[in-house]
Amino acid sequence: MDKRKKNKFDRIDSDKDGVISEEEFEKAAEELSDSGEEGIRKEELNWFMRMITLGDRFDPRDFYDRLKKSTVEFIVIFSGILLSFYVEQSWTVSEGRADRIQNLESLTAEVSEMIIYTEGRIEDMKWVSETFKKQYERWDDDDPLVFVEFIEDADGDGKLGPPNDDFHVPMSIYLNRDPFDPPRATYDAIKLDGTFRLLDPKVARKMTDVYDGTDLKYLIENTDKLEQGFIDRVQDRIYNKWIKDLPFVDLDRTDFWVNNRKYIQSDKLLKYNLFKRIDLWDYQVIEQLEAYKKELLEGKKILDSVLDVRNSEFELIYWVINSKE
Repeated sequence: MDKRKKNKFDRIDSDKDGVISEEEFEKAAEELSDSGEEGIRKEELNWFMRMITLGDRFDPRDFYDRLKKSTVEFIVIFSGILLSFYVEQSWTVSEGRADRIQNLESLTAEVSEMIIYTEGRIEDMKWVSETFKKQYERWDDDDPLVFVEFIEDADGDGKLGPPNDDFHVPMSIYLNRDPFDPPRATYDAIKLDGTFRLLDPKVARKMTDVYDGTDLKYLIENTDKLEQGFIDRVQDRIYNKWIKDLPFVDLDRTDFWVNNRKYIQSDKLLKYNLFKRIDLWDYQVIEQLEAYKKELLEGKKILDSVLDVRNSEFELIYWVINSKE
């Protein structure tokens, strides 16, 4: 027995008989309680217990009470932090879901506009192609009005309307062009604000094909740069030859095409240019427009199906009920 324990034993063993009787133990415990000194003195503890002991005595009951209290406080605080993170994450997911649905709705509306625009361009290109094919087929006819096309009365009564309302000169608009330029403001805005990544992968891939696909780029190029090439060659012909050979050149005047029809008919470059441009319209542009319309319809179908799924879900505060993810 070490010295400190021996001193403590001697204090309790009041009759010095070497044995602590029940009376001596109860008396010592009563004195310890009366003195307010509960627990074990810090000097009698090992190094670890001394580190976690507050004050000069270690009371197991007090230690366990404080441990339970600290544990409860830690669990409450930790659970609160986890809950706050979860709520914040749920709010972020909910906000992203709202943006995704809004993007789907906006893209659906824009793709619908693109379908209408493309259908209009198909009709226009078919009319242009048919009109100029008729002109090409009549090119060598010995007719003073070979470059003038008469328009059937829309009312179907067989009567001609006022002058200049019932005929037109197709070649007077030959230098015009209308590059294919479908609406894309919504798509560009979604790409710019960074919410494009929130779209469903299937939708994102299809929209990339619709708006930035190779087929669309070829269609735009054919109706822009390629057509401009045909126009430039005719304009060069007019500036370098026609204005030198003819007394006046005004493509907008009907009498110009009537009075100079033999000269224009003999211009093989213009006729060949017309032939190649009709070929471009028939075998590239119109076919590409039809294919692009099909792509748009497929994209619209995907958008509608995904949007229907999202709208079938129910969101309660930040949590999605009946999620289809």
